[in-house]
Amino acid sequence: MIVQFSIVPLGVGISVSNYVAKVIKIVDESGLPYKLHAMGTIVEGEWEDVMNLIKKCRDALMDEVERVVIDIKIDDRKGAKGRIEGKVKSVEEKVGKIVKK
Repeated sequence: MIVQFSIVPLGVGISVSNYVAKVIKIVDESGLPYKLHAMGTIVEGEWEDVMNLIKKCRDALMDEVERVVIDIKIDDRKGAKGRIEGKVKSVEEKVGKIVKK
């Protein structure tokens, strides 16, 4: 499955990049395939692994802030692997060129 998620700490000011960096460090250390983009992070893995990772990220932020908002979007497809890049490649093939990323 692939999961897009974002965790936004509330009450910490305008910039949240320090908190995003903490979350991305945890994601990177998980060993799961991922891609950071401007509005969140996409992770690929099995249900338990991804959900445990999101919980670990949430717990790390809750150690520092009083409130977070978590947005999660899940695309669960049996037997599919390599979908973070594969889904984009499929669209690029149909468009006939590499699209901006």
